[in-house]
Amino acid sequence: MKRNFFIIGGGVAGLSVAYALLRQGQAVTVADHRQPGQSSWAGAGILCPLLPWDYEEAVNRLAFEGMRAWPDWAAALAREGIDAEYWACGMEVVAEGLDSDAALAWCRQHDFPAGQLSENRLWLPDVAQMRNPRLVTALSTAVISLGGAILPERKITDLHMKDGRAVAALAGQSEYVADVFVWAGGAWAGQVLGGMAPVPNTRPVRGQMLLYAPGSHTLKHIVYRHDGLYLVPRRDGHLLAGSTVEDVGFDAGTTPEILHQLHKAACDLLPELCGHRPVRSWAGLRPGSPNNIPVIDRHPAYDNVWVNTGHFRYGVTMAPAGSRLLVEQMLGLSPHIDPAPYSWQAALGRSWQ
Repeated sequence: MKRNFFIIGGGVAGLSVAYALLRQGQAVTVADHRQPGQSSWAGAGILCPLLPWDYEEAVNRLAFEGMRAWPDWAAALAREGIDAEYWACGMEVVAEGLDSDAALAWCRQHDFPAGQLSENRLWLPDVAQMRNPRLVTALSTAVISLGGAILPERKITDLHMKDGRAVAALAGQSEYVADVFVWAGGAWAGQVLGGMAPVPNTRPVRGQMLLYAPGSHTLKHIVYRHDGLYLVPRRDGHLLAGSTVEDVGFDAGTTPEILHQLHKAACDLLPELCGHRPVRSWAGLRPGSPNNIPVIDRHPAYDNVWVNTGHFRYGVTMAPAGSRLLVEQMLGLSPHIDPAPYSWQAALGRSWQ
């Protein structure tokens, strides 16, 4: 049965659900308080948990499912007209004091290809990347191509409720009626939406990044250092360096001190960057959650309001699998993975360290 879905939030979490619903023949409208995709364009697009052996199974389950789906997902989006620049370039892990034997044993146990380059360097050949700005453009293009509607700069301030169900989303004097509503508010999902309880334990976490111009390096794969620094080369020759993890609320500004530290760290990791200055810097707000585990579930107070948020650093990696899991639940299909770790109740039981 075809139903009308109204998605609040036009980042990767909201757009990927819209894309999945439209491919199931549903009617979809996406509203965002800014331009669609603006909340998701700032990331590096590394399609893997950075050190997967350090994460809980709930993170890796969704992330690995997403990684397996990404080649076909990227190809399907490209057929809609925009190439997200999926590139299986591999990732080198640099870690002083890393227990390489334990990490490699974990990789063998989980069928995750890995090799050892040296005592403190591992090689993960299957790690891929894509470009976030191109991804959100591709998803927006696909949503419109498949018959969906996107409403930019439309701030939803409340949901009109009746008999335990949402009947309309309110934006100023405008009212949008739908059968089902999805709250994909990203970093804002931990705030109250009208009278609706916020997603538990979700808050914004800032990340600052640098961009270097073509000609500043010869790197052809991702490099990740144990302290959180990564370098991500693009096919056009640009290079990203990032990223910080800062609990500063909704401040999405950059700070000269941290950008200087990032530049110095990038030069230490890749000396050929010395003598080159970044050509651009920016910051983004991630939808932070304890242990990077998202909430993909029905809102406990309302029959037809669903939630997809809290993916923290791995929203892009998880997008194909997370959107599929939510759509399966909303359409009454059998979930392809156990949804319990991503439930509202499970999120209530997690806390920030």
